[in-house]
Amino acid sequence: MSAPPKKRTVVESGDGGLGLGIAAFIANGEDLGPIIRHSFESGKPEALMHNLRGIVKKKEVEIEELCRLHYEDFIVAVDELRGVLVDAEELKGMLSGENSHLQEASTSLLLKLDELLELYSVKKNVGEAITTLKICVKVFSLCMTCNNLIVEAKFHPALKTLDLIQKGYLQSIPLKLLKKVVARQIPLIKLHIEKKVCSEFNDWLVHIRRMAKQIGQVSISQASLARQKDEEMRARQREAEGHSHAGPDEHLYSLNLENTEEESALDFDLTPVYRAHHMHICLGIGEKFRDYYYKNRLMQLNLDMQISTSQPFLESHQPFLAQVAGFFIVEERVLRTADGLLYESQVESTWETAIAKITSILEEQFARMRTASHFLLIKDYVTLLGAAVNKYGYQIKQLIEVLEKSRDKYHQLLLLECRKQIDDILTNDSYEQMVIKKEYEYNMNVTAFHLEHDDGIPDFPYVAPFSSSVPEVCRIVRSFIEDSVSYLSYGGLMNIYDVVKLFLDRLLIEVLNDSLLNMIYARSLAMSQMMQLAGNISVLEQACDMYLLHSAHLCGIPKRVAERSHSGLTARAVLKASQNAVYNSLINLANFKVDEFMVLLENVDWITEEAPDDANDYMNEVLIYLETLVSTAQEILPLEALYKVVSGAMSHISDSIMTTLLNDGVKRFTVNAVLGLDIDLKLLEAFAEEKFDSTGLSDLGKETTFRDCLVEIRQLVNLLLSSQPENFMNPVIRQRNYGSLDYKKLSIICDKYKDSADSLFGSLSNRNVKQNARKKSMDVLKRRLKDFS
Repeated sequence: MSAPPKKRTVVESGDGGLGLGIAAFIANGEDLGPIIRHSFESGKPEALMHNLRGIVKKKEVEIEELCRLHYEDFIVAVDELRGVLVDAEELKGMLSGENSHLQEASTSLLLKLDELLELYSVKKNVGEAITTLKICVKVFSLCMTCNNLIVEAKFHPALKTLDLIQKGYLQSIPLKLLKKVVARQIPLIKLHIEKKVCSEFNDWLVHIRRMAKQIGQVSISQASLARQKDEEMRARQREAEGHSHAGPDEHLYSLNLENTEEESALDFDLTPVYRAHHMHICLGIGEKFRDYYYKNRLMQLNLDMQISTSQPFLESHQPFLAQVAGFFIVEERVLRTADGLLYESQVESTWETAIAKITSILEEQFARMRTASHFLLIKDYVTLLGAAVNKYGYQIKQLIEVLEKSRDKYHQLLLLECRKQIDDILTNDSYEQMVIKKEYEYNMNVTAFHLEHDDGIPDFPYVAPFSSSVPEVCRIVRSFIEDSVSYLSYGGLMNIYDVVKLFLDRLLIEVLNDSLLNMIYARSLAMSQMMQLAGNISVLEQACDMYLLHSAHLCGIPKRVAERSHSGLTARAVLKASQNAVYNSLINLANFKVDEFMVLLENVDWITEEAPDDANDYMNEVLIYLETLVSTAQEILPLEALYKVVSGAMSHISDSIMTTLLNDGVKRFTVNAVLGLDIDLKLLEAFAEEKFDSTGLSDLGKETTFRDCLVEIRQLVNLLLSSQPENFMNPVIRQRNYGSLDYKKLSIICDKYKDSADSLFGSLSNRNVKQNARKKSMDVLKRRLKDFS
């Protein structure tokens, strides 16, 4: 056993506190740096060193104590450690051998490893090369695809491919040269695509301008067909309304199923426009193309709006207007389908400019027009143009206004043409009653114009109460109505009937009536012709109702409404007045002819010594003429006109005899001459009574007969042959028997009246004859007439 170790006294430093603190820090494993740094900074490292030494000594004591307590364990451990060293040496030898063996075995492997590392490096380089090549191949493939697409004119996928190259591959291309080439080619390809689509679009511009005329013509034709269908429908409606009084007819409202589908859309290709617009949008320059499109189309419109100076407007107006219509139909389709290529305001502005130009051209051309039919052709095509473009939403108010402004000019031309035609017809008419031999002639000249009230077909040959000019004038009037309605239709007026009636009145008054008056006052017609003219005017005056009904029919006014209207034609009253004018002219002609026979009064022996047995020659001629006059007038003239003409002739005969007795040509006359006048008057009075009854005038209830027209000369003859002519001064007798005689005229005639003729042997032959009471009475009358005057 080993003796217990002696305890060593540890000399503690005077600075016990610092030593304990350091010991505690060391025991706790804390950092002594701050304490050491503080000691050196405070300038007292010696105390620190002293304490550290003290701690070291203390620890050495503890170690010695520990070793003393465990020295046997140390010995055992050392022995074991020696054994371990022996084992370690053996192990070391074994390891050295193994190492030598391992190195010998791994030499070839290291060579292989070097080769493997080298292969790994090659593999890496090859991989990078392959990646680079893949990118390049992909880029080349995309470029080739883009080229093929461009060759095939598939520009949209070509732009998509370019965009993919630019955004997906351009920055990752490892080859700078290739990257530079591709980067340089992309904008060039885009520029090529832009030029290509612009070239296609320019070709389309040329094509669509050539095609615009056809488009417009087709659209206007469709408008014409639609108008025709509308007119047919209205005609069926009018027919139905006309037959409404006869009950419903199941066939009147049958629906025509043919052509009821709306016309197919006009076929024209806008693909180049769509493609060019889309390509420019894809290129990011959509606004540039919109400006390009608008400017080029404006240029085309300006060219289209230039009318040809090498041909008349009548020949060029249809292609001109069709071209304009086609242009705006295309613009409407582009506005509706081209996804913002055009703005509505642009189309409206362009249309307003174009319509202003068209109206200006129309006003200028209408002002130059000299033919109504040309006027109507152009107007009709203009209205069709308006209907065609209005279907696409274009406003046509200005077109309607220019047609309204030209309405009076058109009708003025139409009236001038009608005047020339009517003047020619009236001038070339023979004024003989028409003889109609066939039914179709009757239908064409009589039935068509309702010139006969009898609905039946007469026996042929049929002698019409009018001459050939009447149906010809009716055709002109009917044609005028149709032309007027054609011009006024589809012109914006809701009720054209009043306007048509206004111009119809002007035709009948300013043209037809004036021409008739010119024929009346020209005095170029014989009596029978003038009678026929009077009959014609009567028929034309009655035809005014037919004109009104025809106008109402064309204007869509139901017949019952037109017949119910109290507003007739002023022309009817004017033609009625012209009838009176022609009757007066007939009276003048008759009187003029009568004057030719009354001249024979100069051959009458006014101082004849013997009483005549027969009528004077002039009266025989007058009666023959009157017979002819009455028979002719009875066939042609209405009874009223016959009455006026014959009564006028009778009155003129009476006035002529009276005037002859008053004139200085008859110095004196005897009772025998008066007896001759009495015979003349009796014949004339018998003729007047017979004709008044045979012509049917007695049935009219006329207050004055033909014989009454001779009352003045009859009362004069009665007075001269009266046994007591002085009774004339008796108011009662004068009122009853001589009311038509004038004092002054009677005084002049009585002064010329001699009871007997003065002759060489008159005193011898009458020496035994006393003055009778009649001569005395006549002398009394003469004196009293002189006193009265």
